[in-house]
Amino acid sequence: MRTTGINHMALVCRDMAETVKFYTEVLEMPLIKTISLPDGGQHFFFDCGGGSAVAFFWWPETPAAAPGIASVREFPADSKSAVGSMNHLAFNVAQEDLAACLDRLKAAGVPHMHTVVNHDDSQATVSATLHDGVFVRSIYFTDPNGIMMEFAASTKPFVPADVRHAPAGATVEV
Repeated sequence: MRTTGINHMALVCRDMAETVKFYTEVLEMPLIKTISLPDGGQHFFFDCGGGSAVAFFWWPETPAAAPGIASVREFPADSKSAVGSMNHLAFNVAQEDLAACLDRLKAAGVPHMHTVVNHDDSQATVSATLHDGVFVRSIYFTDPNGIMMEFAASTKPFVPADVRHAPAGATVEV
């Protein structure tokens, strides 16, 4: 079996109209499919490029958001989320478009980090400057539902040497 990419990611929103406005107007992702669900809910899909979509469910009665459990409470200060939750969603962008992404988020009043984050293999995992060890440059922001998002610009392809840590496991107490 070989997958060929992500078809779509399905999330839950608090207000479909607000979500449509944000994704179509701020992120400029075309609304490509709408479904009216038999239980009174809705399921809408947005084209996020590369043949992939980000989709949202909405129901008249949905449990409230649970920051710090089902989503990130605050990035980077408190970026943990629970097992089975979605931590964040990253969209590919070209490195030369990062400044325009920051400008667009600021102009739209979207909560976001005001700098580009340079991810590297240092102990801190980030660098204040762009150097040969930076593998992705990121801008973090939240959508109207409090979902953490990222514009991610890869700076180089991953190679076999990039896999160098043994996976950690949960400690089981008897």
